[in-house]
Amino acid sequence: MNKPEILVTPTKVEDIDRLIKAGATAFIIGEEKFGLRLAGEFTRDDIKEAVKIAHSSGAKIYVAMNALFHNDKLELLPDYISFLAENGVDAIVFGDPAVLMVAREVAPQMKLHWNTETTATNYYTANYWGRKGAKRAVMAREINMEAIVETKENAEVEIEVQVHGMTCMFQSKRTLIGNYMEFQGKDLVVEGRSKDRTLVLHDPEREAKYPIFEDENGTHIMSPNDICIIDELEDMLDAGVDSFKIDGILKSVDYLEKVTALYKEAIELYLEDPDAYQDKKFHFLQEAEKVQPRNRKLDTGFFFKETVY
Repeated sequence: MNKPEILVTPTKVEDIDRLIKAGATAFIIGEEKFGLRLAGEFTRDDIKEAVKIAHSSGAKIYVAMNALFHNDKLELLPDYISFLAENGVDAIVFGDPAVLMVAREVAPQMKLHWNTETTATNYYTANYWGRKGAKRAVMAREINMEAIVETKENAEVEIEVQVHGMTCMFQSKRTLIGNYMEFQGKDLVVEGRSKDRTLVLHDPEREAKYPIFEDENGTHIMSPNDICIIDELEDMLDAGVDSFKIDGILKSVDYLEKVTALYKEAIELYLEDPDAYQDKKFHFLQEAEKVQPRNRKLDTGFFFKETVY
């Protein structure tokens, strides 16, 4: 069995060395105007420094360019992609085909990871984008374990799966929070709308609180619980899934460091001794629960939901 990559989303450059020591082997970073729902904002200088730190330890840096690009932003793509290629970024994460087309022209050797958030649901689609130039497909969070394993067994590209953290339930390009506040006659500067504001939508009927924030890409409503699959890694490890993602959005580096170390230990234990992992996997889950914020429960997301045709 191949050892999968542990992919983490750091909040700042200073996090990277700590997370590498905890077990991370790759990172997704970027700028808000190009990437969706990043854990932190990384300027060009930050990206240069991140590449140096990561490469000195054998880790990889991927830059998110998975936003939807309207015509007014298309002219920004060639220069940014050229900058990433010149500074040794290992891959670009994209969803909009415009990124693929520009990368072919200005940085044909750049590796591309296809991530449209919701449409990577089967190996046929993954392989289609592989033929167009993508080296990896990032699986949708809404598919179950059976579909993930089937996709990996038949995919001609690398497969990435999110194993921990919150997920996006809804995105609108409109500034919904801002529009609401304006309707209420409130001062937007005082109220604030960014991720650090920790605004929530409360659903009393479901006893659920959905984090919500607004940025340059619109309004984002996040899941009320965090995915945690640390005690159910066997099938994906047996199938050879290439990358396990730990999403650190709205989390601290201390939290990410502990969670990354737990997944590293769990993965290595299974690869070394599957029976020992079986004996200890509930312990891993308990340890993950200990560091979890009180208002964020852990669940298995869609991994064990039944597929309905």
